[in-house]
Amino acid sequence: MPKMKSNSGAKKRFKRTGTGKLKRKKAFKRHILTKKSAKRKNNLGKDTLVDKADEKSINKLLPYK
Repeated sequence: MPKMKSNSGAKKRFKRTGTGKLKRKKAFKRHILTKKSAKRKNNLGKDTLVDKADEKSINKLLPYK
């Protein structure tokens, strides 16, 4: 059986933590930033963990990560 391929888009978007959880960037920090407060923009710049409900589907996209 051939090797499975990792999803290229998912490879670029997610990283594994030391304990095996998935890390992701937050959305809404690309444009229209003038109306957003400094506190909100600062928090959007930080990484967060992928929700437990979504982990299973993302793990299928990244079989070797």
